[in-house]
Amino acid sequence: MRCMDHKLFTIDGAAITGIAALYAQINAVFMADEDWKIGESLDALNDLLHGGFGAIAGADAVTIRWKDIARTRAALGAEATADLLRQRSATRTMFNGARIADQLAALEAGGGVTYFDIVMDIFADHPAIVIEPA
Repeated sequence: MRCMDHKLFTIDGAAITGIAALYAQINAVFMADEDWKIGESLDALNDLLHGGFGAIAGADAVTIRWKDIARTRAALGAEATADLLRQRSATRTMFNGARIADQLAALEAGGGVTYFDIVMDIFADHPAIVIEPA
């Protein structure tokens, strides 16, 4: 019978002051022993969580204690998300301008999906990974 390999990590939500700081924290926790880092990309985060590289590699189950998750939620909230969308809208040849405009309008109206929401959805897509707010 195979013994499950469970790994435990801690993310310091107080260190996450914006999108760039999120990826700095992700790299510090999950990529410290690698000679490369993931970029500031939701796709890269998703790839990492699949477990083929970084500290998650080989784990059957992962628990992430996310300290100060409320601070992370605020740092990756509507303002940070709107700023990112405004940056992307300036390069419409690379991104879907109408979709970005709709997302931005939703945020400005007090609704919409934030970067934090998207990050949590990506983690939720990996059932072997459990986030424990701490």
